[in-house]
Amino acid sequence: MSDSILQSSALEPAVLGQLFVEARTVAEFKDEPVTGDQLQAIYDLTKMGPTAMNIQPLRITWVRSPEARERLVKHMAPGNQSKTAAAPLVAVLSYDRTWHEHFPTVFPPAAERAADFAANPELSSVMGNNNAHLQAGYFLLAVRAAGLAAGPMGGFDAAGLDADLHQGLDRQSFLVVNIGVPAGAPRHPRLPRLDYATATTEL
Repeated sequence: MSDSILQSSALEPAVLGQLFVEARTVAEFKDEPVTGDQLQAIYDLTKMGPTAMNIQPLRITWVRSPEARERLVKHMAPGNQSKTAAAPLVAVLSYDRTWHEHFPTVFPPAAERAADFAANPELSSVMGNNNAHLQAGYFLLAVRAAGLAAGPMGGFDAAGLDADLHQGLDRQSFLVVNIGVPAGAPRHPRLPRLDYATATTEL
């Protein structure tokens, strides 16, 4: 861990390591269950991250049962099927197209704005999609904070998955995340990250 990270952070090195520096994307997991308490903790942390006007459009579908897992796997790209079938738990992340119906609850100071969003499907879609992706980042960090590892994947038939697993729910899936305790060391060293000068601009 670099000196600049340690000197500029208010968090302990072990916490920085668990959330960022040492954490890795995982494809293979130990055969250990993910508990209901861990799922509750993951959501309770995820929901605290900021979203525009506190709209919280992210929806999580926990896929645990063998029957649901089998239905999910058939919608995954071939390269993602075996690891999705073997993971202790899988989460499907989607955004609620009708998130505005909860607006009076999540933003009571301007509860009347719910009607404005309902009348503007294009704006509602953009806000829902953008903010759910933002919450997905919080979700991955929450998984790590719960002592687990995540394997996020975008290779799947979202329309087919939603028609199958989200019948009667107006949701649009965008990420599938395998979750559990990692099995063994990573397959390869951490891949390079862009440096500060390449990735940032100061005006």
